[in-house]
Amino acid sequence: MQDTLVADLIFNVAELIEYLSRRMTLLPGDVIATGTPSGVGRPRGIFLKPGDRVRVTISGIGTIDNPVVQGE
Repeated sequence: MQDTLVADLIFNVAELIEYLSRRMTLLPGDVIATGTPSGVGRPRGIFLKPGDRVRVTISGIGTIDNPVVQGE
């Protein structure tokens, strides 16, 4: 639903990592959430539901793919 480039971020990836690592310990597997690009479903009434998958890819770094499950 959403498709944008890392180049469109206000701060580049290196700046984000530098800023955060000065304030906390970053560990392998940590995810840095940077916000929401255009294309969100809320204005159209489309929401994540159990069974959906959230996939984030950064070229040259990799992909993270997570299932959406029902909360408790």
